[in-house]
Amino acid sequence: MKKILLSLVFLLTGVLNSLAQCAMCRTTLENNFSNGDPGIAAGMNTGILYLLMLPYLAVIVIGLLWYKSTKNGGKEFTKRTA
Repeated sequence: MKKILLSLVFLLTGVLNSLAQCAMCRTTLENNFSNGDPGIAAGMNTGILYLLMLPYLAVIVIGLLWYKSTKNGGKEFTKRTA
């Protein structure tokens, strides 16, 4: 029970920090856009998409490596037992 409670505290702390950063990014983009520089907003959107994509890409790569290793490991196991 203690581990679960501690994990929830760390999770909620991380969420609060991320919300604060989103407000700072929004303020910066609004200031730049009002000054006539919309190019920074496009760069920020691209950066957000990269940050969104990388964890999913890492999970897919690890999953594929795990699948290939278990597939090859199963073949070697059947050869040894036969």
